[in-house]
This record gives sequence, C-alpha cells and structure tokens, in this order.
Amino acid sequence: MGNLCHIHVGTGKGRSRFKWKRKPQDVMDNDGVAIHEGVKTIGVENYCDFSAGSTPDLCICIVTWNMNGQVSYEDIEELVGRDRKFHLLVVGLQEVPRNNISRLLKAALLESHILLGKATMQSLQLYVFGPKNSELFRNELKMDKYAVGGCGGLIRRKKGAVGIRINFKGIRMEFISCHLSAHTSNVEERNSQFRHISNSLFSKNWNPYARPAQITIWLGDLNYRLQGINTFPARNLINENLQQLLTSKDQLLQEAERGQIFDGYCEGTLAFKPTYKYDIGSTSYDTSHKGSAISKDARNVAWIFVCHK
Repeated sequence: MGNLCHIHVGTGKGRSRFKWKRKPQDVMDNDGVAIHEGVKTIGVENYCDFSAGSTPDLCICIVTWNMNGQVSYEDIEELVGRDRKFHLLVVGLQEVPRNNISRLLKAALLESHILLGKATMQSLQLYVFGPKNSELFRNELKMDKYAVGGCGGLIRRKKGAVGIRINFKGIRMEFISCHLSAHTSNVEERNSQFRHISNSLFSKNWNPYARPAQITIWLGDLNYRLQGINTFPARNLINENLQQLLTSKDQLLQEAERGQIFDGYCEGTLAFKPTYKYDIGSTSYDTSHKGSAISKDARNVAWIFVCHK
C-alpha cells in the first residue's frame, strides 16, 4: 500500500524526535565548484508516546500512496489503522480512482478525527485530519495546486502538486503532495518540476511580511529511479536483503548531492524494500513483459522529505 511514518514536532517545551542538523553552507572544491551534502537522513520514531507524563506537543502521521486507480473501503481502514496515536493525519494520494475518497476517509476516521483541509487536482489529492474539536487549534488554512502536465482529464492521472498550509497549535506547517514525471531518462524533467512547484505553490498571494512555515514536508510519488543497473541484478540484491547496496544508484540522492533538489531537507531512513513495481495484489515484482523490458525502473521513490526552518 502506501508509505507512512509518525513524527513528533516540538514547540519548544519538549524535545523533537527529529535529529536535526543545521543546514550546511556549501563548500567549494579546488575548482571552485560548490559541493552539496544532499538529502540528510534523520531518525524518526515509528510511533508517538502518549503515556502519562510524556505527551508529545504534536504528533503527525504522514501517509503517501499511489493507488493505481483502485481502492476499497477495507484499504482505507487499513490505511488509517485502529490505534491512532497521532494528532494530525496527513494523507497524500496519487492516481486516485473516481471513488469519493474524502467520504471513505471521513467514514473510516469518524470516531476519532475530522477533516481540517483538503487540496485536490483530479487524481492528485491531499487531506489533513485532526482530532474532534481540533478546529479550535487551527488558526490558518490555505490550499493551492500546480500542474506540470500529464494526460489530465483523459485518464485523470495528473502530474504536479497540491499543497496545504496550516497553523495548528501555533506551529506553522506546509504539506506538499506531488506526482512527478515517470521513466528513468526523465531526471532533468523531474528536477525542473520540483523547482517549479517549490517556486509556484502559494506564490499568487505572497505576502513578504507573512511568517514562513516552520516545517515543510514533501510527500508523494517522486518517480526517481535507479541509474546504471538493470532490473534483474537489482532484484537479485533485493531478494538477498542487500538493497542498501543500491543507494548509490538512487537518482534522487544523486541529484540532491548535485544541489539540484531538496537542498536543506531531511528524509527518514530507507528501511523498506523498493515498492515499485509489484504485480497487483502481491509482493512479487512485475512479472509482465513490460516489467522485463524496462531495464532500470527497479525503484520508484515514494517517500517523505522534511525541512525544518
């Protein structure tokens, strides 16, 4: 299904569960070329501790899921879970079917959470849920969207991003759910789309005197792939639980190290196996003729990136 993580955001009274580092200044090599550290890895707790005396200031559960045009209510129930130890639930969806996903999410969360905000652009959707009566803690809410092409209304698989800005319990947050262009060779196109989205979302009513978001979180189907290794050698490493050896082939990390994307951002540890591309309804990698023919599409990154300001 989707990828998820729980994060604890501190307001100053407690400690954050992120292991933040200060954004490094670019250093220069002997030829005067800037060297970038790329996306840094941070430790993120799998849960938030709500035991007596250790209640977190704000616990957020973040989910990103490419639905591939299919969903059932049972899928949604599994998505939101039963042990909901979080204040905010942020759900970013790509390739959403024509079902009323908002209605399904509301029904699954009826007993514990309410919808605080949603941003949709055809098959690209983003939802923020909070506990009942949490509207009392919401001081600001803005939504925006930015399209970067795709087939649009023809098959409803829109590319681009949708965003939600929210001030909750005094913490100013910005969530951006994206779906970037596919295929191994389109690295520069994905880089360009990332930059356009970053510069365009919420720019229409930009106020130079407004306070910026304290935390910016990107999630979605980013579509960066493995570079320089064929499908079956990559699958053999994954089957042997050696997927860590593929990190150096990750286009996203390569581009971040070049300073092209996600400058100053952090991501959680990649502790799971690549999720692209399974046979439908299984955990077996694509056995179709198409899957065999595409040599480098062994990893489709759908993960969560956080910038703390």
